[in-house]
Amino acid sequence: MKHPHIRPVDYFLKGDAAMGHYGFSTTVIGEFDSVVERVTLALKQEGFGILATIDVASTLKGKLGKEMPPYLILGACNPSLAHQAITADPDIGLLLPCNVVVRQTVNGEVVVGFMDPESVLGLVGSQEINAIGREVRFKLEHVRDALRTGADRAVAGAGAGA
Repeated sequence: MKHPHIRPVDYFLKGDAAMGHYGFSTTVIGEFDSVVERVTLALKQEGFGILATIDVASTLKGKLGKEMPPYLILGACNPSLAHQAITADPDIGLLLPCNVVVRQTVNGEVVVGFMDPESVLGLVGSQEINAIGREVRFKLEHVRDALRTGADRAVAGAGAGA
């Protein structure tokens, strides 16, 4: 399925574009830890919590002695939508939660990537699950857009004084 509202440059590509899309991303200006905090708060604004945080860089250093820039995988879950999906298909947990990657490039930029739930949940072939995937994607696009425009900072700042 084509997504005309997303520019192809926003996608991670597996091989070439003909192989299919599985995510979208944005580059966020800021220190790595600050960006992770911003991502977490922006996800919260869309109803997501973080079920798991995987520190890939630390794991690879500990297990293989390999150095790499900071790289986290955040397991994001919107409980209401996850419940709907699990009720529709109890095995859907194999495709959950939605992974959000926060990684620093060798040039110091911080990239935030989002699994495309519409694409991944589309594997199930169920109209009900497809609709949930579209809704989750819409929410994750809001997170991406808030990070891209800095709108997440305005929300965080407004909540800080309350």
